[in-house]
Amino acid sequence: MSRQQPNVAVIGASGAVGEVFLRVAEERQFPIGGLKLLATKRSAGRLLRFRGETLAVEETTLEALRGADLVFCSATSAASRQWAPEVTKLGAVMIDDGSAFRMQANVPLVVPEVNGDDVDWHEGILAIPNCTTTPLVMALHALRQVAPLRRVVAATYQAVSGTGAQAVAELQAQLGAYGRGEPLPAPSVYPHQIALNVMPQVDVFGEDGYTAEEAKMCNETRKILHLPELAFSATCVRVPTIVGHAEAVHVEFDGPAPLVELRAALEAQAGLALRDEPAASVYPTPLNTAGDDRAFVGRLRVDPSVEHGVALWCVTDNLRKGAATNAIQIAEELIRRGKL
Repeated sequence: MSRQQPNVAVIGASGAVGEVFLRVAEERQFPIGGLKLLATKRSAGRLLRFRGETLAVEETTLEALRGADLVFCSATSAASRQWAPEVTKLGAVMIDDGSAFRMQANVPLVVPEVNGDDVDWHEGILAIPNCTTTPLVMALHALRQVAPLRRVVAATYQAVSGTGAQAVAELQAQLGAYGRGEPLPAPSVYPHQIALNVMPQVDVFGEDGYTAEEAKMCNETRKILHLPELAFSATCVRVPTIVGHAEAVHVEFDGPAPLVELRAALEAQAGLALRDEPAASVYPTPLNTAGDDRAFVGRLRVDPSVEHGVALWCVTDNLRKGAATNAIQIAEELIRRGKL
């Protein structure tokens, strides 16, 4: 099979990102010779639609992976670590949606519109960043065309679909009970009720008081932008929305960064759209960006608390550009560069 029409396997096909992956691959007419949909034994037998055909999900096994040229993995970190070595032994390439390999020195961590050149040095495994990191680095990459970055502070507002289907069901059950005037079911996915609430905890806390999600944003941003010393701090918050991660970002530069030049840089950034007419209440929100593959920026303004600073608002669909779309774009970049 030609690598221009690769045989593809999707691990985690029955999950939220896996299903969006199939939809995005169809929309983008991603070239696929043969397709295998894989998941855990529990999900085997589930039927999914792709390009007018009904395909059955199979259990992920070594035999099922044989013959694949390209493997997309959107499962647990344990699954990524289990199958990645097997995939590379079979001569295939894995694009991993999880955190298992993101900070591994020999694994490119890629947002194609920012550091597409990094796919050139892959050794069989490539990773996509956290769904909050992706839109942030796209905005920062645009802004640094005007002046070097000195410091970044971000606060996120993350949808429950970032946790998974069970978290979505938990929010919907709590909202439904509230609407009916019934006692809300006790939380099981989150440590507290998520409906009508916000929680300043995404993932587990480290000894320094930052969560693993906040550490990921810091480390991944530095790696993607090739700025290992970038001053960075984040607070990641879970909010009761279903799709769409938003971020309030403050950026400090090493020198003058006029708003007019920053705006032009954002408008020129591939994969990013500026939606910024505050007088008319025009700015990106999780609802008005859902289903779109782009990252969106709005509310660009001067931050008067520092000499060379701006504040901005950033939103993206966490299941698409935050996950599935970015993975497919990496595969497209591999094919374009002859690196598959």
